[in-house]
Amino acid sequence: MPKIVFVCREGSDEPRVSASPESVKRLSGLGLSILVESGAGLSSGVPDADFEATGARIAGPGEVGSADIILKVNRPTAAEMASYRPGAVVFAVMDPYGNEAALADMAKAGLTTFAMELMPRITRAQSMDVLSSQANLAGYRAVIDASHEYGRAMPMMMTAAGTVPAAKVFVMGAGVAGLQAIATARRLGAVVSATDVRPAAKEQVASLGAKFIAVEDEEFKAAETAAGYAKPMSEAYQAKQAALVAEHIAKQDIVITTALIPGRPAPKLVTRAMLASMKPGSVAVDLAVERGGNIEGSEKGKVADVEGVTVIGYANVAGRIAASASALYARNLFAFIETMVDKGTKEFAVNAEDELVKATMLTNGGEVVHPNFAAAAAAHAGEAPVVVTATPAGEPAAAKPTRARKKPDAETTGDAAAEETL
Repeated sequence: MPKIVFVCREGSDEPRVSASPESVKRLSGLGLSILVESGAGLSSGVPDADFEATGARIAGPGEVGSADIILKVNRPTAAEMASYRPGAVVFAVMDPYGNEAALADMAKAGLTTFAMELMPRITRAQSMDVLSSQANLAGYRAVIDASHEYGRAMPMMMTAAGTVPAAKVFVMGAGVAGLQAIATARRLGAVVSATDVRPAAKEQVASLGAKFIAVEDEEFKAAETAAGYAKPMSEAYQAKQAALVAEHIAKQDIVITTALIPGRPAPKLVTRAMLASMKPGSVAVDLAVERGGNIEGSEKGKVADVEGVTVIGYANVAGRIAASASALYARNLFAFIETMVDKGTKEFAVNAEDELVKATMLTNGGEVVHPNFAAAAAAHAGEAPVVVTATPAGEPAAAKPTRARKKPDAETTGDAAAEETL
C-alpha cells in the first residue's frame, strides 16, 4: 500500500505552501499517494483544482491523521500535532534554536521530524538547500520593498529637465540574500556597495558590479575558515570596521542588512546614530528583524520611522513572494524525500546512516535525537539527556560534521558564520 503524503494548509500568517502542482506530480511518480488540505495553496496562487489535475486528492484537515508523511512550511503547533498519528514523518522548517519545549512535544507525540534548514551545505544537498532558495527571494524582495518606500527613482535618468542621480544602495552581508540584493539593485540602476568580513566575498561582490567596503588589513585577509565561513574578529578590527561603515552609511540612500547567526540574536550592525547621519528620505531594510534585528529601532512586521529614516522590518520576507517561494520550497522537499524512496520497490524508508538524515533529523522514537538539541530538550522536559553511543538498525545516529560548500551560502557577521533568511 503506498505511503500517504499530506500537504498541510498553513496558518493565516504564512502564505507559502509546502507543495506545488509540479512537486505533487513528481511525488506521485515515486509511488506516493498525495492528499492536499483544501485551500492549502490559495495564498500562493494555486487553487485546489491545479493540485487535483496533477494527481492529488483534496482532503479535509481531519484526514491528516491517516498520513505517513506530513509536509509543512513551519513547525507544527501542539494543536496540529494532536491530529498526527504516532510514527508520522514530518518535514518542515522547524526553527529549533531556543524552542526546546516544542522539540520535546514533537518527541512525545512520537513523530519523526526533519528540520529542512539544517540541511548540510554539501554538493549532494544543493537542490535541498531551503536556506538558499528562500534567501535568494528575500534578497530580491528587500530591494523591491526598499524601492517602494524610497521617494525617488533608483536609476540615473537624463531628461530635458535635468539629470536624476542614481540611488546609492549599501548591502551589509554578501551571502545568498546579500548577493541577490546586490544584483537586483544593480538591475534597477542603483550604485551599489557591499560589505562582508569574508575575504572571498570581495570577488563575489565585484563580479556583480558593486564596490566592496571593508578594512582590508592582515587580520581581514585571514578572516575565513577552510569551509568558507567567517572567523571571529578582534575588538580592534570591529571598531575600525564600524568606523568605516558609519562613514559610508552617511552617504547612502538605501541600506539593506542580512546578518543572522543560528541560535543567537541578530548582531546590531546599524545604530541610531548611523541612521541619523543619513539624508532625509533614506530607507533601511532589516532582513534579520525576526531575530531581534540588525538595525537599531527596527520593528518586526512594521515600517517604522527611526531618526528620520524609513526602516522596513517585514517578517517572513520570502513569503511576500509566496508563489515563487512555495515553488522552490516544494522542489527542496521533493529532492530530499526522493533520497528516501527506493527506485525499484517504491518503498519509503528513513536511512539513519545517511548524512542528510543525521544532519536534519530532530526527533525519532519518542526522543530528541539531534546532538545539538537533545540535551537542552531533555533538560527542559526534566529528563536525562539522550547520549547516542551506537546506532542499532532503524535508530538515528548523531550527526557528523559536514563540510560546507565554499560559496556565498550564508550571511556573515564579524564574529560568526550566519544563517540565511527564511
